[in-house]
Amino acid sequence: MPPPLQAPDYKYVTEECLREWKGQSAAAFRIPDPVPMPRFLYELCWATVLGDLSPHKCRAALDSVVFAEEAWQEDSGSVLADIVAHLGQDITISGEYRNRLVKMTKSFVESSLIAPRLLQERCEEEFLWEVEQSKSKGQDLKAKEVRVNTRLLYQQTKFNLLREESEGYAKLVTLLCQVGSDLACQNASSATISIIKSLIGHFDLDPNRVFDIVLECFELYPDNSIFYQLIPLFPKSHAAKILGFKFQYYQQLDVNIPVPSGLFRIAALLVKSGLIDLDNLYAHLLPNDDEAFEHFGSFVSRKIDEATKIGKINLAATGKDLMDDEKQEITIDLYTALEMENDIVEERAPEIEKNQKLGLLLGFLSVHDWDHAQLLFERLAQLNPVEHIEICHGLFRIIEKTISSAYSAYCQTHHKISRNIDTHMIDASSVSSPSYLVHPPKVFFQMLAVCGPYLHRDTQLFQKVCRVLKAYHASSKESAHTTGVMSPESHIEEALGSCLLPSLQLIPANPAVDMEIWGVLSLLPYEVRYRLYGEWEKDAEQNPVVLAARQTAKLDTRRLLKRLAKENLKQLGRMVAKLAHANPMTVLRTIVQQVEAYRDMINPVVDAFKYLTQLEYDILQYIVIERLAQGGRERVKDDGLNLSDWLQCLASFWGHLCKKHFSMELKCLFQYIVNQLKKGLGTELVVLEVCWLCRNFLATLLSYESEV
Repeated sequence: MPPPLQAPDYKYVTEECLREWKGQSAAAFRIPDPVPMPRFLYELCWATVLGDLSPHKCRAALDSVVFAEEAWQEDSGSVLADIVAHLGQDITISGEYRNRLVKMTKSFVESSLIAPRLLQERCEEEFLWEVEQSKSKGQDLKAKEVRVNTRLLYQQTKFNLLREESEGYAKLVTLLCQVGSDLACQNASSATISIIKSLIGHFDLDPNRVFDIVLECFELYPDNSIFYQLIPLFPKSHAAKILGFKFQYYQQLDVNIPVPSGLFRIAALLVKSGLIDLDNLYAHLLPNDDEAFEHFGSFVSRKIDEATKIGKINLAATGKDLMDDEKQEITIDLYTALEMENDIVEERAPEIEKNQKLGLLLGFLSVHDWDHAQLLFERLAQLNPVEHIEICHGLFRIIEKTISSAYSAYCQTHHKISRNIDTHMIDASSVSSPSYLVHPPKVFFQMLAVCGPYLHRDTQLFQKVCRVLKAYHASSKESAHTTGVMSPESHIEEALGSCLLPSLQLIPANPAVDMEIWGVLSLLPYEVRYRLYGEWEKDAEQNPVVLAARQTAKLDTRRLLKRLAKENLKQLGRMVAKLAHANPMTVLRTIVQQVEAYRDMINPVVDAFKYLTQLEYDILQYIVIERLAQGGRERVKDDGLNLSDWLQCLASFWGHLCKKHFSMELKCLFQYIVNQLKKGLGTELVVLEVCWLCRNFLATLLSYESEV
C-alpha cells in the first residue's frame, strides 16, 4: 500500500460536487458560479488520482461547470496536458496512485479531452510508454530523440570544409583557377556565374566558404578583374567580416607566420573598388591604436634623448683626454644621422610585420590608392609610418607615377631648348616662355607633406620634384598672363617647408641638390624665403634623426673653427662647405655666432665661404639680418659712444664677405636698414659703412632706389 498523498485544498471540487457527479443525476447537476479553468482542472485531476472520482466521470464534471472569462487563451486540452505532465513527473505518485493517473490519462485521450500530440511533446518518455502513446520504451525513445535532435540542430546541411564535400569544392577551385589564370578573359560570363551558383546549390556548399575560396583565388590572380564581378554575388555585409577573420587568424599566438603581402593587396583592392568599407575592415586589425601610439612614444623619447647627448661635454674628462682629442686628425661626420636612422629602421623592422594596419597601408600604396592611403597616414601619424623603408618606397612610387607625365613634358621641352640653343636656332625670349604647361594634381603636394624629411632617401626623385615645381611655377606664370590665374606660390611654399628643406639636412654634402632647391627658392620673393627659413629652423625637433643631424653638424662646425687658419684654409674650408651643403642653417648660424665673439676668425671664414652655393649665401644673409634684429643685446657700449663688439664684428664680417663674393643679394638688407631708420634706429648703418666698397653695392643701391 503506497503512503497516502497530501491532497491540495479543494476550493471548487467540493464533497457536494463529488457526490453529485457520482450519483445518477450527474447529467443534470450544474455548478451555479463560473470557476477558473486551471484551478478547477487541477483539483479534478487530483481527485481522480486519489480515487475520489472515477476517470469516466470526469466528462460529466466538465459538462457541469462554466469557466470564467479570463485572459486564458489555451483550451482545456492544453491545460489538462500540462497538469498530466506535471503529475507524471511527481515521484511521490506511485503504486495505485500511479495506476489511477495512467487510467485517467488514457480516458482523457479516448474521450478526446487531450490530443495525443500535446502529451507527446510535454510528457516524459517513460510516462508516454505507460499511457501507450509511444511504441518504444522510455530509454529507446530517449536515444531516438537525441539522434533526431542531433540531426536537426547540430548536423550541418551546408558544407564549409573541403574534406566534407570534396567534389563540389574541387569543381569550384578548378573553375576559379581556370578563369583566374586566363588573363585574356577579363569579364565573367553569365555561364560562369551560373555554374558557381549551381555548385553551391547542388553540393550544399556554404556560401561564406565559397566566398573565402574566391578571395584566395583572387589573392593568387590579383591582376584579373573577373573577380570584381564574382565578389558582388555574395552579401556585402559578410565580405568585411570574412576578410577580417583571415587577418585574425594571423593574430593567434600559435601562428608564427606573418600576414602574406597578397592578402593586404587584395584587401586594398577591395576597399579601393568599393566592395568593402575601410572602417569595417579596420576594426578587425591589430594592434590597438592607443597601445601602438604609447609604445612608439616611449621609443621616440628614448631616441631623442640619445640625439640630444651628441656633442655634450664630458665634465669628468681629464686635461690629458682633452689634449688627446685636440691632437687627433680633423674629420667631419656626415653620416651619424643616417646611421641612427638605419638603427631605428632595423629596430622597428618587426613592427611592419606585426602591425596589420601598417601592412594595409603598404597594400594601398602598392595598388596606387592614395585616397585611402592618406586616411591611414592621418590615423597613424603618431607612428611615423614613412620611416619604414617599405612604406617610404611605396610612397616614392606613387609620387613618381603622379609626376611622370609632368616630368616627361619638362624633359622633352628642356632637351629641345638646349638643342636649339646649341645650334643658335632660338632667341632668348622663347627660352623664358615655356611651350608646355605643367600642373601637378593637388594630391602631389599632399604626398610631399606626408613624405616629410624622408625624401632624402631618393635624391633622383628629390631633383625631379624640384624641376617639376620650377616648371609648375613657370607654367602658372604663363597661365596668369593669359587667363588671369594667380601664381600658386602657396603650393610651392608648402612643398618647400614640409618636405624639401627638411630633407636637405639629411643629404650628405650634395651641392647639386642645393642648386636644384635654390632653383625653386629663387622663384619666390625674399619675404617668403625668409619665412620658410624661420619655420624650418623653429620646427619642433620631434624627429630624432633630424635632431641628430643638427647636433652633429653643430659639433663638427665648432671643431673645425678651432683649427681653421690661413695655413689649412684649402683643406678645412672645403670641410666647412661640405657641412654647410648638408645642414646650412645649423652650420652657418654656428659660424656667425663664433664670428661675433672672435674677430680674428673673420678673414679665414670669409675665405672659406668661397665654396658655398647660392642657397647658402641666401641663408647666411637671413641669419645675419636675424642676428641684427635679435633683441636682448646692447648695440652700444656703456660709454654711449662706441658700438658693441658683437655688432662691429658682424658688420666687419658682412663687409668683407660682400667685397669678396659678388653674388650676395643686398636688397633685403637695405630694406631692413630702411625699416630701422623709420623707427629712429641707425646703429645698423655701420653695416653699410663697411659694404660701400663692394662692387655690387652701388648697383644694388641704385636698383633699390628705383624700386622704392
